[in-house]
Amino acid sequence: MLPGSHVVPINDSALTSLQSPKLLADAFSEFISASSLLEGSYRDLQREVGHLGTELAERNAALTRSLAENEAMRGALQQMIDSMPCGVLVLDTAEMIVTINPEGRRLLELGSAQVRTLRDVATVSSVDLDMLVAGVEEQVEHEVCFACGETSRWLAISKKRLSGASLRSIGGVGKRGLQSIWILRDVTATKEAEQEREAARSAMALAEVSAILAHEIRNPLASMELFAGLLVEDPEQASLWVSHLRAGIRLLSATVNNVLSLHGGSSVPLMPIELSACVRDGVEFVRPIAEQAGVTLSLRSEEELRIQGSENQLRQVLLNLICNAIRHTPAGGKVTVTTRGVGRGGMLRAVVEVSDTGCGISEQTIGRVFEAGFSGQGGTPGLGLAVCKRIVDGHGGEIRVCSRVHSGSTFEMEFVAL
Repeated sequence: MLPGSHVVPINDSALTSLQSPKLLADAFSEFISASSLLEGSYRDLQREVGHLGTELAERNAALTRSLAENEAMRGALQQMIDSMPCGVLVLDTAEMIVTINPEGRRLLELGSAQVRTLRDVATVSSVDLDMLVAGVEEQVEHEVCFACGETSRWLAISKKRLSGASLRSIGGVGKRGLQSIWILRDVTATKEAEQEREAARSAMALAEVSAILAHEIRNPLASMELFAGLLVEDPEQASLWVSHLRAGIRLLSATVNNVLSLHGGSSVPLMPIELSACVRDGVEFVRPIAEQAGVTLSLRSEEELRIQGSENQLRQVLLNLICNAIRHTPAGGKVTVTTRGVGRGGMLRAVVEVSDTGCGISEQTIGRVFEAGFSGQGGTPGLGLAVCKRIVDGHGGEIRVCSRVHSGSTFEMEFVAL
């Protein structure tokens, strides 16, 4: 220590007082640094908030446009439904009526009545839709007739079940989805047109029957009148004239029965019958016609056969087939009727054949002989063979023909034997 110098002792408090400004400066420096960081983060946050605000505004604008488009589409769809020419009825999952267009209200005669369910419709309308809920199948159109004053109206009703989570909020459905849509059409005009066409067809059929009967009955009646006169004038030949009269009467019977069978359409109950006996009776019934034409008619029955059938109808078939054979066989020719049993497919089949020695059938026409109205040589209405096929088909049997020109024809019927 130098002489005269004054030394101040340094203690802890003095040292602390000397260090405080430095600490304060460091703390202030850190504060400024933290403030800068906070300021930077705040600016970044502001930018992010601005970006989010812009994005939210854009999305809100897009949502607003989408809602407006949906509303416009909903309005357009509603206009389309309202302008449809058919009635539209929409139900939700709770089977409440979501919407019904003006045509639907008109068809159901609802007027301005408020309806919420099909039962409400049934209460107000003449059409009981509530009764049809269980009966109307999906996508199957049902027709219902109801009284409308003094007249009747027909509605065609169909429904389709809807599905999908997107089917919501139409017509104020809210959270309930749509269940089904019903389509109603007024088919009264169509029904009336069908009835008019049916009446016209009936009138045409009646006119056709009348024309056929007039054509077919005229000639036999003239012949019968002639033979009746000969019977009076020449009693010695009475048996011959009576035979001719019987033939004419049976031809008339065949004609009337053919017309009734073809245009009647009624089914005849079948029962077990003796086919061989039925064939014998049929042959004897036609024999006077064969004698009058100078054609030999013979029967060959190999065995007794039973089938499920109708004796009257089978006699009609035999009458038609034999008369057809006689008509195409010249005098001196033969017509042979045969019955026999044939084993086929492990089953016994009953076969009846009618063969002739007539002119035969050409290859061009043999495929059409069973068509109603077709006549190979003309002069007949072409009903006999068509009636034969209808009756044989009704007996569960088959009828076939084989023929050669100038060599005769054979018609073969086959039935299941009992």
